[in-house]
Amino acid sequence: MNPIRPAAVPLVTVDPYFSVWSTTDRLTDDFTRHWTGQRHAMTGLIRVDGVPYRFAGRVEPRAERYYTEPPALTQTGLKVTPLSTIYTFEAAGIALTVRFTTPLLLTDLDVLSRPASYAAFEVKSLDGRGHDVSVYFDVTGEWCVDQTSQAVVSELTDNNELLVMKISHEKQDYMNRSGDDHRIDWGHFYLTARKSEHTHAYLHSANLRKLFVRNEKLTSEPAASPQVVAEGNPVMALVYDLGEVGASPVSELAVLAYDDVYAVTYFGDQLQAYWKRNGLSTDAMIAAAFAEYDELIERCAAFDQEIVADGVQSGGSKYADLLALSYRQAIAAHKLVTDTDGELLFLSKECYSNGCMATVDVSYPSVPLFLLYSPALVEAMIRPIMKYTRSDAWPFEFAPHDIGQYPIGNGQVYSENAREGQMPVEECGNMLVMAAAVCLAGGNQDYIFSQMDVFTEWAEYLLEHGLDPENQLCTDDFAGHLARNANLSVKAIMGVASFSILKKLQNKADEAARYRNAAKEMADQWGALADDGDHTKLAFGQEGSWSLKYNLIWDQLFGTELFDKAMIQKEVAWYSKQSNKYGTPLDSRATYTKSDWLVWSAALADEQATFTALVEPIWQMLNDTADRVMFSDWTDTLTARALNFQHRSVVGGIFMRVLKDKGIMKA
Repeated sequence: MNPIRPAAVPLVTVDPYFSVWSTTDRLTDDFTRHWTGQRHAMTGLIRVDGVPYRFAGRVEPRAERYYTEPPALTQTGLKVTPLSTIYTFEAAGIALTVRFTTPLLLTDLDVLSRPASYAAFEVKSLDGRGHDVSVYFDVTGEWCVDQTSQAVVSELTDNNELLVMKISHEKQDYMNRSGDDHRIDWGHFYLTARKSEHTHAYLHSANLRKLFVRNEKLTSEPAASPQVVAEGNPVMALVYDLGEVGASPVSELAVLAYDDVYAVTYFGDQLQAYWKRNGLSTDAMIAAAFAEYDELIERCAAFDQEIVADGVQSGGSKYADLLALSYRQAIAAHKLVTDTDGELLFLSKECYSNGCMATVDVSYPSVPLFLLYSPALVEAMIRPIMKYTRSDAWPFEFAPHDIGQYPIGNGQVYSENAREGQMPVEECGNMLVMAAAVCLAGGNQDYIFSQMDVFTEWAEYLLEHGLDPENQLCTDDFAGHLARNANLSVKAIMGVASFSILKKLQNKADEAARYRNAAKEMADQWGALADDGDHTKLAFGQEGSWSLKYNLIWDQLFGTELFDKAMIQKEVAWYSKQSNKYGTPLDSRATYTKSDWLVWSAALADEQATFTALVEPIWQMLNDTADRVMFSDWTDTLTARALNFQHRSVVGGIFMRVLKDKGIMKA
C-alpha cells in the first residue's frame, strides 16, 4: 500500500497560535504556513561540496520578484507519526533526514504544555566518499505578528551552553483581540541551538539565504529599532558547518519555542500557560527541552508505536494513518492553563469556524482521544463551562455553548446569547455524557460529584424537552435549525443515562434506577418514532429521510443497552449502502459528511471489516483532496473538497473505535 499523501503535514504544533504546517507534497514546493493559511516561513538550505540545495521553503521571500532558486533536494520519503514528521532527502552523494517533533505526551502534562518543538537534522554520505556539508535553517518574523505590516525587534544571547535568538512584536499587548483568523502578536519567538564551534546564529534579513547560497560571509545584525516584517524580511537563522561527513550520520538539533507570557483571559484574569505555574523561566524551559531531547524522542517513539498498533488492531493501517494525522492537531487546538486557584483548564479554540473558546459541542467530539490517555483533560474541558454556568452572567436553565471567543473567555458570544440561537438539548447532553465518561475513565469523581446540583437541572431539562426536541440547532449547526431531530433525541437519552451512571457511582441506587428507567422508556419511544423500515429517520415524521446516529455509540461504550441492537446493526448496514467515494453523508439533505461523526457511526459496527470499509474513504479524502488544509472534519463525499473547518480539535473523535475496543467505559 502506498503511504498517504496528507492534505497538510504537521511540523510545529503546540497550541492555537504556535502551529505551522506544510501544505504541499514536497517541503520545497512552498513556504510553510500557519494553520490559518498565512505564511509562517521556514527555509532550509544545505551546501554539499560548495553546491547549494534547498530542503525546505525557498530563498526569495517575495513571490513577485524573480530569483533562480537553488535546486531542491530530491525528497525520497515522508512519514507522519502521531508525534513526529520525518522527511528524507537525497542529492550529491548525501542523505538528509529532517525530523519535526512536538512531544505532546498526554501522559506528561508538563512536557505537553512546554511550548518547545524540535527540528532535527541528520546527514550522512551515501557514496562512500566524504562530503563537505553545511546546513542552513531559518524562521521569519512572520511567526510573531498577526499582520506583516507590524514591526518586530530581535536579539541574540550567548550563554554557556546555548545560542538563543529571540524575535518579538514591538508592542506587547496581551490578548488584545479575539477572533478566528488571527495570529499571535504578543510574546516572544525563539530559535535556539546548542553552542559549538561549528554552530552559528544570525539575526538578519532573509538576504542571509542568498549569502549562504553564494558561500559568502554571513553576519548578524539584530534589529536595533523596530523592523516592519514585510519590508525588512527579518529572520533568525542557524548554520551548522559540519565539515567532512562520511557514512556515519552527523546530527544537529534546533529548538523552536514561543513564550506567550500570558496565554488567555479567563473571566477577567490574565492566565499564563500551565508550564509556568511553578515559576519556570523561558531560559530554563528551553534548556530542559535540549537536556531531555534524547529521552523524549524515545518516549515519543514508544507512544507512536502504541497508537499505531492500536489503530491497526482496531481498523487497519489506513485507520492508523488517520490517528497519526489527527493526534497533534487535536491537542494543538487547545491551550493548557491553570486558573487562579491552580485548577487545570484545557481550553479549545473553535478553529476556522468562529473562534469560540471552550465550545461544549467541540469538546464532546474530541474526548475519545483524551479519555484514552488523559481523562484529567476532559475534566479540564468541563471546568470552565461549570464556572460560567454558576455565574450571574449565564441566564438560561440549560448548558452554555462556550465561554467566549479565543483567547478571551469572559462569557459566551455564540448567537449573541439570543435564546433561539442556543443548543439546549445538545449542550446538556454533551456535558452529562462527558461527566459520566470522565468518571468511568478514571478521572476525578470528586470534582464531578461537586457539580451534581447543576447536572441534576440539566438531566431534568432533558427529561422534559429531550425526547422530541423542539426546533433548534445541534452541533451540526451549519445544517440549520431542525425540529424533532432523531439523533439529537438520542443525545438527550444518553444524557439522562449518563446522569443515572453518575448517581450509581455515588451509590445512590434508587435515583440511579429512576433515571435509567426513564432513559430506557425514552429509548423505547424513540424506536417507534424513528423507525423507517430498513433505517431510522433524520427527524420524527420525516419518512424517507435518514442521518448518521453517531450519538448511539455511547450506549455501546457505557454498556447501557438502551437501544435495540438489531436496529443499530441495521443502521450500520444502511450507512454502508449510502457510502460514496469519500464517505457516507451526514444525512439525506446533502452530500457532505463530518469525519468525526462518520468514525463514531462506523464504530457501531460489530465487524471490524464493516468499520474499516466505512472509514477508509476518509483516508482517501485526505489523500486526494485539492484543498491542502489541516485535517478538515467537514468535507464533500463526492468531491473530497473541504467545506470550511480545519485544524479543529474534533478530530480527537477519530480515536473512538480504539476507545470502544479498549472497553474502559463500561458503567
